[in-house]
Amino acid sequence: MSTKVRKKGEKKSYAYLMPFLGFFALLLVWDVLARFSGWSREVFPGPVVVLVSMGELLADGTLIRHTVASLFRVTVGFYLAAGLGIPMGIALGMMKTARSLINPLIQFLRPISPLAWIPLAMLWFGIGDPPAIFLIFLSSFFSLVVSTTIAVDGVNPTYFHVAANFNFSRAEIIARLVIPAIIPEVVTALRMTVTISWLVVVAAEMIAVQSGLGFLILDSRNALRMDYVMDGMIAIGLVGLTLDFLMRQLGDLEAARWRKMTH
Repeated sequence: MSTKVRKKGEKKSYAYLMPFLGFFALLLVWDVLARFSGWSREVFPGPVVVLVSMGELLADGTLIRHTVASLFRVTVGFYLAAGLGIPMGIALGMMKTARSLINPLIQFLRPISPLAWIPLAMLWFGIGDPPAIFLIFLSSFFSLVVSTTIAVDGVNPTYFHVAANFNFSRAEIIARLVIPAIIPEVVTALRMTVTISWLVVVAAEMIAVQSGLGFLILDSRNALRMDYVMDGMIAIGLVGLTLDFLMRQLGDLEAARWRKMTH
């Protein structure tokens, strides 16, 4: 094996090792603070205490049940937002008159935090999954509409001229030209919004539902089980990492497919 290949392999291994070193450093700092901060283990439990309590929550199914409940709400709200927001963004990107009419309204509603809608969501939908799903939908919908509109508006006009020369119908232009061209930008937008959705569902579950990781954290706080609170926080972080990884993989696949189509 050549020195160049060996160094390349070592560099790759080092890149994979770095994130684990970061987590190890975090655990070390956490353990030192728990031991020497002066706080009791009930107020600031250390890693070992939290790990043992996580084993308890996993053994009785509590952590899995709440995680599945949160993922269900995120999945439904996110898919609703993508299913409505992306087509609307394509339509606004292609129809400038409609964009002039609707875009100011979208820009007015988009900066409003989804959490500001919580009182209305509870009045409209009551307690349970619907208000949480509605808040997740709002957290993703406007961003996806805007991102998709910008992506469509940025498509090379030459492509549309070529499509006109071949007498493409509107449906053919969308299916064979617009959608393939905007996929990289849309996947990036989906990656960003799924993370925001995961943040919003936790906050919504602290108010509007009786299950989910947000509810687990709130209920554990009321019971003064800070170890369970931290277990919920760790589960949120792990699921967030997993969602980001999956969306990143999807983005890489679509980017590779797009490069193959354009070369």
